Amino acid sequence: MIVYEYPFNERIRAYLRLEYLFDRLFFFAREGDSRQHQVAVTSLFDLLDACERTDVKGAVLQDLERQRLALVGLRDHPGVAQDALEGMLREMEKVAGALAAPGKTGQSLRENEWLTSLRGRLSVPGSATQVDMPSYYAWQNKSEAARCADLQAWVSPFIPLYDGLTLALRLLRESGRKTDIVAEQGAYQQMLGGKQFQLLRIWVDPAQGVFPEISANKYMIWIRFSTQDGEFKPQQVARDVSFQMTLCSS
Repeated sequence: MIVYEYPFNERIRAYLRLEYLFDRLFFFAREGDSRQHQVAVTSLFDLLDACERTDVKGAVLQDLERQRLALVGLRDHPGVAQDALEGMLREMEKVAGALAAPGKTGQSLRENEWLTSLRGRLSVPGSATQVDMPSYYAWQNKSEAARCADLQAWVSPFIPLYDGLTLALRLLRESGRKTDIVAEQGAYQQMLGGKQFQLLRIWVDPAQGVFPEISANKYMIWIRFSTQDGEFKPQQVARDVSFQMTLCSS
């Protein structure tokens, strides 16, 4: 099944973008060719840009504290596995404690003059060649192990944010209940009555060859399934489409 997600607010949209950047960073920071490591470096700089535009660290800490208080309220509640609950609370405390450390996320990278220079170069297409920045070309020709070690050192300041973001999104995604739905003639809408949700998740069988186009607010969600023609232009389908959906509000 393919999972599609739609955020109801800009905070969750920012979380999903950061999750995507972390996934790309970790994938390309592994052992591999220097050209793969260049993608890791650009992903690292994208993370820095995202953290500079918004106070993601503060937002994640607030979300974790709100979710922690909600879980504390479940203590001694019948039907709740207390051992699992206490384990989750300890994990939240550990993650939040590391994230709450003073200082901006990635500040050590901003203070590195070489990385700052490289960041500017990589923002211009094709300008990080040996002609423009021979020191970067020399770094690319280091051993694979040496490059990986450097990347891990540069990534490490972001790990507390990654752990906090991952936990916050996990708790949010687990707050919803999956429902089987059929979009008649490829379309579906649902009234929400003003109830506040944060994330919409949709599971679609890839064998159906369709994808959802989503629009939503606090009053209603609209889902229209489309397919792609030979030029990849979306074409709305006029047949019933079965899918699964979850509304998450944690």
